[in-house]
Amino acid sequence: MSSAIPDDVPSRTDGVDDRRAQWAAELPEVDTRGMAILGRARWITIAARGPIEAVFERHGIDTGEADVLFTLLRSGPPYRLRPTELYRSLMITSGGLTFRLNRLEKAGLVRRVAAEGDGRSLPVELTGEGIARARAAFREDMAVEADLLSALSEEEQRALSALLRTLMLSLADRDAGK
Repeated sequence: MSSAIPDDVPSRTDGVDDRRAQWAAELPEVDTRGMAILGRARWITIAARGPIEAVFERHGIDTGEADVLFTLLRSGPPYRLRPTELYRSLMITSGGLTFRLNRLEKAGLVRRVAAEGDGRSLPVELTGEGIARARAAFREDMAVEADLLSALSEEEQRALSALLRTLMLSLADRDAGK
């Protein structure tokens, strides 16, 4: 496979196109389609990070804390999960979760409550302020993300989402050894 840029390149190119053209000249036998997709995905993630993190900052939380709050909120009433459920959902270590929970508890956004019939387990639940802040931050985050995607039509957004889902599931299957 050739690493050359396809003939259907739009009139406006980006840094990934430039890099692919350089690699096509240097190592023409190397297929750089992965760079065309994964390189752009990385750049998009980095570019979107600032505006999204600014939303969280306005709400007095960071990205990791937002993940915890949003996970508890989407779990539905009573907005409570065991720490094990939280850290598995967030794909972080229990130590990383403890750090986040301590900060959120100190801010009055979560509390640890005794589990019925199990004095050893302390599920985490959103406080009233935690629910309000999580809802407000999530609404604003989704508005910012919609704005970031506004260059694409709704149909293009659906198509891109479907393609990314296919790729994500393929990578998850690979990690699972399927």
